Amino acid sequence: MGKRAVLLANLGSPDNTDVSSVRRYLNQFLMDPYVIQLPWILRRLIVGLFVLPFRPKNSAKAYQSVWTDRGSPLIALSIDLLESLQKKVEMPVGMSMRYGKPSIESELLRLANEPDIEEILFIPLFPHYAESTVTTSFKEAEKVISKHNLDLTLTVLSPFYNKPDYIQALVSSASESLQNTESYDHILFSYHGLPELHLTKADPTNSHCLKTADCCTLPSLAHATCYRHQVYETTRLFVEKAGLNEDQYTVSFQSRLGKAKWLEPSTEETLKKLAGNGVKKILVLCPAFVTDCLETLEEIEIQGAEQFKQAGGESLILVPCLNSHPAWVDTLSEWAQDPETAG
Repeated sequence: MGKRAVLLANLGSPDNTDVSSVRRYLNQFLMDPYVIQLPWILRRLIVGLFVLPFRPKNSAKAYQSVWTDRGSPLIALSIDLLESLQKKVEMPVGMSMRYGKPSIESELLRLANEPDIEEILFIPLFPHYAESTVTTSFKEAEKVISKHNLDLTLTVLSPFYNKPDYIQALVSSASESLQNTESYDHILFSYHGLPELHLTKADPTNSHCLKTADCCTLPSLAHATCYRHQVYETTRLFVEKAGLNEDQYTVSFQSRLGKAKWLEPSTEETLKKLAGNGVKKILVLCPAFVTDCLETLEEIEIQGAEQFKQAGGESLILVPCLNSHPAWVDTLSEWAQDPETAG
């Protein structure tokens, strides 16, 4: 009988911190039509004229501030997760990046050459649905299978934002930080931002997302592809599981790019507002990321801490992402062996 292999997919990282490596990475990332959702010629003009001449230099400095002896934190921590998961399951496991290396193509080809492999369980490591993360990843996998005429069945794991074992893993990974109540007086859930246009475009009803202030709490078919609803649902379930009170936390969105209208409130402005309101010690969780990366280690732990202190705060503590926490590895191993357990 044919066997299953598992391919995890994360977003990716430049090969190095030099400007040319960062420029190459940003070009691949930003020219993806699922990321900047404009016709090719407009996307090419924006990226070529307004982004690549300027942003790579600043991004290179940001990467340099978090780079380790093992290279990119995202890549190194992803390798740790891969090795931990492989020890838990008998099937072959691969780790791929949508942009950069190791590519989805190279890992799919490697797994396809394993003996008797007939099915690839593809797990995009993004808890919440967005075309710029989930869709672009599995579409790339489909493209590779078609391009190389691989005799494989591709099974894609759906976003797991509300799965009980994912929520439990999140709470378990944050429990030590949460229990140290003397180290914080407020909790901030900072999620990666998204242009509002991405939400309305993904709305299958064309009449729900962002139409009312309470759209995320009103039942709708749109929730299956609504990033905003899903991050609020993750927060609600986490808070419920962890036994937090409503006045103990705030939700915000980080990592804005460009001039389009993005989800609000922004993390930067929220940190300043909280400090202005008397919050001195803040604990920050970033549940949109399962692996620590530039957006958590540099944008939050370095830049966010500085912004918070300049506004009157005293300390910002970043709760590590799931990374290779045992509860997360156990969850992934259960999904790998029986995808139906993930819904």
